[in-house]
Amino acid sequence: MACAMFAAIDVGSYEVNLKIYELSARKGIRVVNHVRHRMELGKDTYAIGRIGTELVDELCRVFLDFQRIMKEFGVEDYRACATSAVRESKNYVVLLDRIYLKTGIRLEVLNNSEQRFLGYKSIASNSERFQEIIEKGTAIVDVGGGSIQLSLFDKDNLVTTQNIRLGTLRLRERLADVAERTVRYAGAIEELLNNEMRTYRKFYLKDRNIRYMLLVGSYIQYINQYIHKDREVNQITREEFITFYDEFIQNGQSAMAEKMGIAMENSTLLLPTLVIYKRLLEESGAEYVVILGMDLGDGMAFDYAERKKLLKPKHNLENDIIESARNIAKRYHTNRNHTQLIERLALFLFDKTKSLHGLGKRERLLLQICALLHDCGKYINMSQAAQCSYNIIMATEIIGLSHLEQEIVANTVRFNSGDVLAFEELAASSLLERAEYMTIIKLAAILSLANGLDRSHKQKIREIKVSMKDNHTMQIVANTEEDLTLEQAMFPEKADLFEEVFSIRPVLKAKKLG
Repeated sequence: MACAMFAAIDVGSYEVNLKIYELSARKGIRVVNHVRHRMELGKDTYAIGRIGTELVDELCRVFLDFQRIMKEFGVEDYRACATSAVRESKNYVVLLDRIYLKTGIRLEVLNNSEQRFLGYKSIASNSERFQEIIEKGTAIVDVGGGSIQLSLFDKDNLVTTQNIRLGTLRLRERLADVAERTVRYAGAIEELLNNEMRTYRKFYLKDRNIRYMLLVGSYIQYINQYIHKDREVNQITREEFITFYDEFIQNGQSAMAEKMGIAMENSTLLLPTLVIYKRLLEESGAEYVVILGMDLGDGMAFDYAERKKLLKPKHNLENDIIESARNIAKRYHTNRNHTQLIERLALFLFDKTKSLHGLGKRERLLLQICALLHDCGKYINMSQAAQCSYNIIMATEIIGLSHLEQEIVANTVRFNSGDVLAFEELAASSLLERAEYMTIIKLAAILSLANGLDRSHKQKIREIKVSMKDNHTMQIVANTEEDLTLEQAMFPEKADLFEEVFSIRPVLKAKKLG
C-alpha cells in the first residue's frame, strides 16, 4: 500500500472532531481536512451521569455529515473513538447501539490508558525534538475535558503515568454555582486542584528535576500565538506564561477570549484550563512549556499507519510499557533480582515452546509484564499475595494496555501462585471469552514454570536449555554451581499446570558447572 486515505473521529467531552489523513511511507502523515463540531457531551455525563436523547440524536446527525465528507475525500478506512464523556456515561451501551443502527459507524470506547497511549504515540512518533527532550526530565501533560494525564520521563524512560479526574469541563461543571457568585473563581478552581496536585507531587515528583512540560490539550496553541504574535515558536518560558496568566486574570475571561480569537461558546473553559497549566508549572518547577500540536486523531492515524506497515516509530513505545511495569514493581518493593531472573526465564521458555502455545508477539509482551508484577501483592498481604497482586494490577493504570489485556495480566499473575479458576467461574465476573481464557492459562503455565526455577529466590540458575525428549516430556537442563535440591523437590507442583495445559511433562535436570 503506497498511500492510504484514513479518517479519525474523536468524540470528546466538549467537541467532536473529524480529521482526514493521507498516509504514505514516503511523505508520512498529512492532514487533508479537519472538521470540528462543538457539543458538550461531558456536561450531561459529569452532571447527571448519562447522555440525554437530544445529544445522542445530534451526535448521529454529525456522524452522518462526517460519512458524507469521508466519501467525498475517498476515505478507505476510519476509526471512531470516544473518551471519558462516553466512557463514564451510565447509558453508553444503549448510546453505541443507537449510533450504529442510525449511522452504521461503530464507536469504540477507549479506556484511559488506551486513550493516553494513542495521544502519546503521536507525540513520540512525530516530534523530532521528543527524543532529545525526554532525556532531560520531562512531564507530558494531557489536559482533557474530563481528566488530566501526567506522564513523567527521566533519561529516556517512562517513570510513571497517572490520571487525575479533574479536567476542564468537569471543573467548570463542579464549580458552576461558584462562578456566578464570586469574583474569586480562579482561586476556587485552585483550591479544588490543590489537594490532588500536592498528593501527586508527594508520591511521584518528589525530588525529580522536571525541565520541560509538554502540553497536549485545547487552547495552548491560542496561548502560544497570543504570547509570540507572528513568530513561529513552539515553546513558552515559565516567565512568559506567568505574565500571560496575570494579564488574563486582570482583563477577564471574555475580553481575553476575544483578543485571542476564541469563540465565546468556548470561552468558559479557558480559565479552568489556565489554572490547571499554572498549578502544574508551580508543582513541577518546569522551566519551559513545549507545544507539539498533537491530538487523539493524530495518534489514531499513526497507529493505523504502523499496523499497515507504512510507518515505523522513532521511539521504542513497547519499552515504555515495560518501563511503566518496572516502576510499578518498584513501587511495591518486589524482589528485583528474583523478578529480573523470572522475566528472563519466562521469555526464554515462551520462545522455546512456540510450537506448543501458538501465541504471538503481543502475548510475549504481556508475559513480560506478568513476570515483572507477579510478586507485587506481597506488599499488601503475604498470605494472600495472588489475590492482592490481581487487585493491584486491576487498579493500576498500565499505559498502552487495553482493559482486556489488563485482565489477562492480572489473572495470569493470580493463577501463577493461586488456584486456577474454571472458565465458567472466571467468565461469570468478567467479559473474558474462551480465547482470552486460554491465553491466560498458557501464560500462567509458563510463568509458574519459570517461577519454580527460582523457588529459593537465590538465583541459583544462570541459564537453562530446553529440549523435547518425546511427545510427552520436556527436559529443562539448568546450568548451576549451586545445590538445586529445593528447586527439584518443588518443581513437580509447578509442572502440573504446564502438563495439564500442553500435555507435556516438564522435567528439571541440574548440570553442575566447574
